[in-house]
Amino acid sequence: MRTDDEQFARPARPPDTTSWSAVSEAAKDCEACHLYKRATQTVFGEGPKGAVMMLVGEQPGDYEDVAGKPFVGPAGKIMDQALEEAGIDRKQVYVTNAVKHFKWEPRGKRRIHQKPNSREIAACRPWLEAELRIVKPKLVVAMGATAAQTIFGPSFRVTRERGKVLSSKLAPRVLATVHPSSLLRQPDEASREREYKHFVGDLRAAVRAVGEE
Repeated sequence: MRTDDEQFARPARPPDTTSWSAVSEAAKDCEACHLYKRATQTVFGEGPKGAVMMLVGEQPGDYEDVAGKPFVGPAGKIMDQALEEAGIDRKQVYVTNAVKHFKWEPRGKRRIHQKPNSREIAACRPWLEAELRIVKPKLVVAMGATAAQTIFGPSFRVTRERGKVLSSKLAPRVLATVHPSSLLRQPDEASREREYKHFVGDLRAAVRAVGEE
């Protein structure tokens, strides 16, 4: 008997078009993996279609799943603050996730985030490829291991390569950093402050990299 992963792990087929709205609309019906069954909705990316910078996270969380928009929860608030400190206007960048459906497990009345597996990431990859094709950013900022490994492969380690401008088959210029949710998980205020400053520093490096184009 086939598992859910085996049954639904087939390539998604974004329409071959440069119309963002057409691709976004098609993504609403994606059933390329089983995650759509428990998610409220597909959470596609948003932002200017000619943005010079694209920010890619892991997946929508509980807030994003309900709202249908990326990075509107606690991690999104930290990201917005860091973007502002780095001199980046969020309205001028394209923000999305490697996986477009919320993967979660129940814990009491709460829905707790679960990390996407390789099948789920692979099933969703065509949608990220379509976003890259349409937006054509000068630089992609991969936030967290899932986003970075989607772009560079499973052996990539953010801890070794963060803050560097690298090249990949998926995007010509990519800078990897941590996911803003990791700042929420720091054990104390001093650690949070230190890691937040490092995150802002990575975003400033992204600004410099775009300026060098």
